[in-house]
Amino acid sequence: MQTAPKKVINGWAMYDWANSVYNLVITSTIFPAYYEAVTGDGNDNTIIDKIKVGNYEFSNTALYNYILGIAFVIVAMLSPILSSVADYRGNKKQFLRFFCTMGSISCASLYFFDKDHINGGLISVIIACIGFWSSLVFYNSYLPEIAAPEDRDRISAKGFMMGYIGSVLLQLICFVFVLKPELFGITVGKASQISFLLVGIWWMGFGWLAIGRLPEGRGVKGAQTKNLFTQGYKELHKVWLELKTQPTLKRFLTAFFFYNMGVQTVMLAATLYGKSELNIPTTNLILAILIIQVVAIPGANLMAKMASKFGNFNTLKIAVVIWIGGCVMGYYLPRNSVVPFYTLAVVVGFVMGGIQSVSRSTYSKLMPVTHDTTSYFSFYDVTEKIAIVIGMFSFGYINEITGSQRNSVLALTIFFIVGFILLYRTSKLEKHATV
Repeated sequence: MQTAPKKVINGWAMYDWANSVYNLVITSTIFPAYYEAVTGDGNDNTIIDKIKVGNYEFSNTALYNYILGIAFVIVAMLSPILSSVADYRGNKKQFLRFFCTMGSISCASLYFFDKDHINGGLISVIIACIGFWSSLVFYNSYLPEIAAPEDRDRISAKGFMMGYIGSVLLQLICFVFVLKPELFGITVGKASQISFLLVGIWWMGFGWLAIGRLPEGRGVKGAQTKNLFTQGYKELHKVWLELKTQPTLKRFLTAFFFYNMGVQTVMLAATLYGKSELNIPTTNLILAILIIQVVAIPGANLMAKMASKFGNFNTLKIAVVIWIGGCVMGYYLPRNSVVPFYTLAVVVGFVMGGIQSVSRSTYSKLMPVTHDTTSYFSFYDVTEKIAIVIGMFSFGYINEITGSQRNSVLALTIFFIVGFILLYRTSKLEKHATV
């Protein structure tokens, strides 16, 4: 096959430019800090703030973890169905636009999230999360259709870079509103709400422009005879059965399941931990997240080179050890310790992108030669989402019963240690000693 025209490639990469603002502004920086301020009592000396939803009372930070956990449960259940639709029906363009619209409108609706609209705001958080992650199913499935095999690494990297640049650009714009609200005659809270509105506008505007440049999907012959609501789960079950004959891949996937619980939970809970547990000012939190984004790029490149020189398993084991050290460091950080928090951000950023990219490439190397690559990567994707669910609920539950997020952070080291042990056992298999 030939790579699609430049207009199509640029359009595909632009969708990453469009939707990555959700990941940075909503998931990582401004929204978690705003959520903590809205649901807290306004007293910086209060370690645990309570929030009531219906007849139940939760720690506000634990509730946030539960809410994201619920969203990822839904995503994990939808993912096989969406993968099946993308493969068989060929109407991925319409679904991509639908989830783009759903996610962006939900982000924009967070403009109305305040102390009087807690429940509605939490629903918007769930729907925005579903929209973002579900749209990625269709977005990623375009790559094999628009890029020749020899161009896929380059084009995939282009999408990643566009996403990085676009998200940081809007983050800086929002940063101006949050840091200097007096210039616009607004409060810090209103500045945050405007940021959420800008995310929705940015995501939908550039997203629709990008989607318009993409080709219509190609359906599979005979798809009309299949039940697409069950086909995706049948494909996952088939991969599960095949894993029994592939002990190396099975062991690696189990190791990935455990250490990825820790990785994803840290990434999703870090901002709220810094804000509520360590009392780091919002400005410093946002700057720390930007540091993570900047450091992640050279970190990922360096880990890729390490994987080529020392092997994938050895590189992943080094990364997991660094993650364990980061969790221990996070546990012992004193309150109001801004500079040590920046140091921790550098450590996390260095291994954040690298461990994810090397994990994916390791999985692809261990996969058998098969035409069912979508099924195998769908299984990988569902494994990742279930790990996130368990990690987030564990983090929130430990926070609830112990009264401190520090204990939740320390408990994450268990996931990493189990993952390291399984990685070590997998690397001992002689058959794949070069991986």
